[in-house]
Amino acid sequence: MTNHLIGFFSSWIVYAIVLGLHLLVPARERDGYVNDPATGRPYEYRINGLPVMLLMVGLWYAAGSWGIVPFDWLYVHRWSGLAGAITLGIGASIALVAGAEPVRRSVLADFFLGRRFSPQFLGGRVDAKMFLYLVGATMLALNVLSFASYHLSAYGQSSSVTLYTALFFWFLVDYMTFEHVHLYTYDLVAERVGFKLVFGCLAFYPYFYLVGLWAVADRPPADVSGLFLVVSAIVFATGWILARGANMQKYVFKRDPSRPFLGVIVPEVIADDERRVLCSGFWGLSRHINYLGEVLMASGLTLALGYPGAILAWLYPLYYIVLLSTRQADDDQRCREKYGELWEEYEKRVPWRIIPGVF
Repeated sequence: MTNHLIGFFSSWIVYAIVLGLHLLVPARERDGYVNDPATGRPYEYRINGLPVMLLMVGLWYAAGSWGIVPFDWLYVHRWSGLAGAITLGIGASIALVAGAEPVRRSVLADFFLGRRFSPQFLGGRVDAKMFLYLVGATMLALNVLSFASYHLSAYGQSSSVTLYTALFFWFLVDYMTFEHVHLYTYDLVAERVGFKLVFGCLAFYPYFYLVGLWAVADRPPADVSGLFLVVSAIVFATGWILARGANMQKYVFKRDPSRPFLGVIVPEVIADDERRVLCSGFWGLSRHINYLGEVLMASGLTLALGYPGAILAWLYPLYYIVLLSTRQADDDQRCREKYGELWEEYEKRVPWRIIPGVF
């Protein structure tokens, strides 16, 4: 009973430690793309996600090595841990939405999508959006390592699970390395903080994204060829290039519209006196080429597990397909309202929404 109770609060404990590290670890100060309506100046953010996440992984490794907490503890208590994360996600969502001024007519819509745009705490040292992504990524990293540890200790060496773990950890380290780039992405620019974001980061993101390992951790290693694993890694790498390349190009353009991306991709724009729409490089392939990259990375990870017939494992890329196809429509509509005729011209010049030549 005690272990189940501790398991229930495992994510709470991790998030509390992450908060302490986030406050204590030296951080870079970065301004965002969106202005604070109270001051008229860009929001300021403290960026230290990568060292915080790596410190947490180091603490997990030390606890396992010293026999304090087994490496596979989070897997063994995964159900109680998920229950605790769900409870925290719902409670935190209510706390962040309650008391704020209504934005929509529907209370349920306000609860789901949020009322506050960019709540900050402790004198601006903690931004809700950035902290939520930090704790979600950190908990996901620990879960991936713990689930993989269980599989490897139970069945011995597994090339497929080892590759999956390595690729997933690359994904998370890359995300935190370029944490500042996400200050210019849709979530930070357009969304408010409600159940969708809060529950998503505290419960859904750190537990659902590794649904592939949920499906295969207690199964013997897959019998797959080295070529199959290479193809899986290539699919993942292709997705990473598209997603990271597109986001980095947009970030560079937002910071300095005249600067060639990577020194070779000259920015081409559709512009009027006040507005500019980037239409070259990655953004000349499709209007949301980064979304294709996200789906390919999820597919590469799922393939790497070596169980292409495991339907449950494919829920991760399927989720991305559903999420990003609907977000694409919302994003296009928002851009039409913001850029008007410029966006219509961009849609004519780049007709493909996500997949070049197909959709």
